[in-house]
Amino acid sequence: MSGTKKMTLRVQSSEGTARVEMLDTEVTSRLYERVHDTLNLNSFGFALHKDRARKQEISSSKSRQLREYGLQHGDMLYLSPVNGTVLFDQPSTSSEPLNKPLTELSTEAGPSTVIPSNAVSKGPIEHEVDLQLYRLSGSIHRQRDEKLCRHNSKGCCVHCSALEPWDEGYLKEHNIKHMSFHAYLRKMTSGKFITLDELSCKIKPGCKEHPPWPRGICSSCQPGAVTLTRQPYRHVDNVLLEHAAPVERFLSYWRATGHQRVGFLYGRYELHPDVPLGIRARVAAVYEPPQECSRDAVRLASDDHAALLDRLAARLGLERVGWIFTDLLPLDLVSGTVQCLRGVDTHFLSAQECITAGHFQNEHPNACRHASSGYFGSKFVTVCVTGDADNHIHLEGYQVSGQCAALVRDGILLPTRDAPELGYIRDCSPEQYVPDVYYKEKDAYGNEVGVSAKRLPVAYLLVDVPVGVAPAAGEPTFDPRASFPPAHRPLQQHVQSLSGLHAHVERAESFLAAASDLHVLLFLATNDAAPLSLEQLAPLLDAVRRRDASAAEAWRASPAAAALLARAAAAAAPAAPASQLWTCPLCTFHNAAPLDACEMCAMPRNAM
Repeated sequence: MSGTKKMTLRVQSSEGTARVEMLDTEVTSRLYERVHDTLNLNSFGFALHKDRARKQEISSSKSRQLREYGLQHGDMLYLSPVNGTVLFDQPSTSSEPLNKPLTELSTEAGPSTVIPSNAVSKGPIEHEVDLQLYRLSGSIHRQRDEKLCRHNSKGCCVHCSALEPWDEGYLKEHNIKHMSFHAYLRKMTSGKFITLDELSCKIKPGCKEHPPWPRGICSSCQPGAVTLTRQPYRHVDNVLLEHAAPVERFLSYWRATGHQRVGFLYGRYELHPDVPLGIRARVAAVYEPPQECSRDAVRLASDDHAALLDRLAARLGLERVGWIFTDLLPLDLVSGTVQCLRGVDTHFLSAQECITAGHFQNEHPNACRHASSGYFGSKFVTVCVTGDADNHIHLEGYQVSGQCAALVRDGILLPTRDAPELGYIRDCSPEQYVPDVYYKEKDAYGNEVGVSAKRLPVAYLLVDVPVGVAPAAGEPTFDPRASFPPAHRPLQQHVQSLSGLHAHVERAESFLAAASDLHVLLFLATNDAAPLSLEQLAPLLDAVRRRDASAAEAWRASPAAAALLARAAAAAAPAAPASQLWTCPLCTFHNAAPLDACEMCAMPRNAM
């Protein structure tokens, strides 16, 4: 570029001085990213100034260039944390000065190479879909309006200029109820850097000014009162099933027993094409963990195969993206209708279900570079299978807010016995201090007033997530016609077995089609007869992921696979009628009629 100059800027921090290579035409937000990566900072909660007194700040901008601040080669910049943010993991020692390795690192990187934050950061690794979204501008481009625009095709005005991804008018026009999380981040970080902190309802540890609770507490360690607000964003904007078969197979247990069921959704996160900077969870399979089911309740048990399943799914490019549960009561068995149990007049999710959803979201935190702890929120979704207003089976998706997940994590949100739409905030006790919790509602005069949340409407804690089924034209991860029984179903005709595996393989069009089923792959790794390790399954998993039929057939001929499938064929072979068997007089073993000697002890048939 004409007039572009390369320059080296020095950045002074509490841990020493480092150098970063920049071009004077680069925007200032690029400088912040380069400083974050080079200094190996924990978060973006810092500011850069041209003077030691910190009066001439270089604000982060995606439009202003470095040359506009008059920066020259060799200038010194001063880094300071914002709001007391801890930027470094630990202070460096005199024997290992920070200047030298940072200088060497920036020199090796060169002026045109940006070291990924995941490569140098010791913090959590952000999800690939988040990294893709960070690289997008997020602007909503509009076409020239023939009625309002008065300029030529190359011009631009307020009627056709690009919109920000959080634009309320655009979201309302396209019926998008919540902005995406990354649109929320762009809105909050527009022109500045922020540090996201999750809600904490626990006493801060380490206060030495008084005896520990319950004998003492002070304003320094006491958590502040909590005012619950409706969350304006959501981490996942849509749940898309690759096809209806996984849910139909999941519902087959309820149809056979009338008992409710819980499953985990396995799929992948991807960019949402219809929501600005949105994320979509594409679901490929439903896994049913060990559980005790009844008509009105489900109790999950410990799962010995959970870690193995996660590793197996990772080989297929899948991960656990959410959970699904049924709440179905039949209305008319002939027409197949179900009762409508949920809605505005009753509840969308019960308090117990919100607590369970919050527990799962806390188990699957979302890595975020703007969070002081490295994590903020969760992408884990909740799908409820229930009846709609027309008494048909319907899927509803939700997430609970970050405030709800924090209340669950700190153990202060409880379910109520008599009202499923209400939660209860735990009372203070000598064992646990609980801050005051409020939510806002409008009074008779239309004013917003704070109301004690001892009995809390859980609808305040919910974020809607639409659920749909992908068009049939798409190519799914697993075969929609697969019918192998899922694991952990204590029901006749629903039990996994070697004979069932053989029948499943024989019914399939090809071995690749038979193996394109998460339940089959897990059974190959967990069966009691001859379980296969992930290393042995790796070629088959790659074949399923690439949809390579020849590679699947080659794996079928391998020794371990051939032995297991031979056992499955033997288990499926019909047993000989009792009339065609003869009993060995010596060892009493039952032998087939054509045999003249005992297969067990080799005694001749007529020896005695």
